[in-house]
Amino acid sequence: MTRICSRDTGRLRYLGWLIALLVSMIVSGCQKQVTVKIPQQAPTGFVATTNYATTESKQRRASLVAFIKRGLLTKQGLYTNYLDTHKRTSATATGHEMLSESSGMWLQYLVTTQQWSQFRQFYRQTKTTFNEKGLFSYRYDPRTQKRYPVNATLDDLRIIRALIAYDQAHHTNHYRKEATQRYQNLVNTTIKDGHLVDYYDVQARKATTTGSLAYFDLRTLKYFEQDTKKGRSAYHKQLVVLRGGYLGDVFPLYAKSYQWTTGQYSDGTLNTSEALETLLHLAEVGQLKATSRRWLVQRVSNHDLENGYTTTGTVSVGGESAANYALVASIFATLRDQRHYRIAMNNVWRLQVQQKNSVINGSIGDAKTRQVYSYSNLTALNAAFN
Repeated sequence: MTRICSRDTGRLRYLGWLIALLVSMIVSGCQKQVTVKIPQQAPTGFVATTNYATTESKQRRASLVAFIKRGLLTKQGLYTNYLDTHKRTSATATGHEMLSESSGMWLQYLVTTQQWSQFRQFYRQTKTTFNEKGLFSYRYDPRTQKRYPVNATLDDLRIIRALIAYDQAHHTNHYRKEATQRYQNLVNTTIKDGHLVDYYDVQARKATTTGSLAYFDLRTLKYFEQDTKKGRSAYHKQLVVLRGGYLGDVFPLYAKSYQWTTGQYSDGTLNTSEALETLLHLAEVGQLKATSRRWLVQRVSNHDLENGYTTTGTVSVGGESAANYALVASIFATLRDQRHYRIAMNNVWRLQVQQKNSVINGSIGDAKTRQVYSYSNLTALNAAFN
């Protein structure tokens, strides 16, 4: 029989204690989750309350709704393009692929127009189509039934926002707990310690370290973060980051993104839609600068809102987009500026297809090529119901 001395016994005991400690740490690390805490206050400010649409605008938006239902909407979601494509690309969604972005925007429309049963049904389907380990996959291909393992934080927030808006408009607590759980899933992945980043890869279990400023949906973030000291600190951090991206009074827009690891802002060119999303989020919490507002007034009044700019204000991508004018309209609706809201919407309708014999009649698209994109149509739709 092998004899074990007291020194060896002590070592074995220590080794056993160390192994138990390491296992405990690993298990607790894997199980660590942020506690779900439903916000105490009822949601406010998530549903449009203006009534600025003219008789003509109401007719135009009815035609737009008819096209979307006819040409883009399916039970699973909305097509990215009216026309399908034979080839798929890994970089961007095309053809009859679907985006969670589009579903979130359609849910917003259903809330605004008080289509309650349709909302509940479409949200159930949205989860079936896009749910990916507690997050919403940004993209789904019905042809191959492929769900991409990456989310987009703004798209998740947009859907969460629609759930909150439902409870506000319907005067219920139907979705508040689920919305909170969805938000906490983001806190565990793409909004850790208040550091909002663009996406999380559920397969690689890794998030990017870059946060596009357009993704900072301040109204939704504030709703979930204002009840606790830690939450208020996170929101303040996000607001500071967003304000810090201001490019200056000469060109009063904001940088494209912020790198949390280096504390640096991107000097890359601006996609105008993303830049306007940033301004809309600022306007919704009363933080839009007067210089930015004046710039928007000039652009819609002169019909010269271009599709891309450098950080110094030079046009990088020419041409107009109905979606951009629609975002400006939403900003003016938020500011309760009826005059400029209507000017912006007139620019949207100027780009609407009005050919009764066309299969894309009523859409925001190209009558000749029949190219129609869901983002432009849904952005115009929601602006039209502000």
